Amino acid sequence: MKASKAAAEVRAMPINIGIEEKDRKQIAEGLSKLLADTFTVYLKTHNFHWNVTGPMFRTLHVMFEEQYNELWAATDVIAERIRALGFPAPGTYKEFLDLASVKEESGIPTGEGMIQQLVQGHEAATRTARAAFTVAEDADDAPSADLLTERMDAHEKTAWMLRSLLAEDKPMTAAQKA
Repeated sequence: MKASKAAAEVRAMPINIGIEEKDRKQIAEGLSKLLADTFTVYLKTHNFHWNVTGPMFRTLHVMFEEQYNELWAATDVIAERIRALGFPAPGTYKEFLDLASVKEESGIPTGEGMIQQLVQGHEAATRTARAAFTVAEDADDAPSADLLTERMDAHEKTAWMLRSLLAEDKPMTAAQKA
């Protein structure tokens, strides 16, 4: 018999970490959404690494590899936090598809299109992490809040770096410098 997706596991010892089960469940649900977004951005980034072409090939190929390696490592950290809270981590394409706010890419866009999609994916993952952060903070779950802060920082920084590739290279005016 399969338990519901967000049901706590049956275990020999109850979890007594100072966070009520209903709060742990809500935090685990938010982290599960972040895990799904992170995995989807990972998969999209890896796909783009394999399939990028054009004048920015080398730059994007190397950058995407760095990014998908960071995302892959993040999936493990997020999943292990869900497990520490006493809930099963989602781990199938179906679960990720149902939970993710980031959509898969079925074709192969241009290099610029890849960058735009990844910016959108990282921004979506940031929004998912920010929503989960509020829940973790309200439940006084510092480890989850710290993890979520780190993920927001990583996604925001990556989105900024990718977005910078799309910016026109114009000198700053005196007014912009001030």
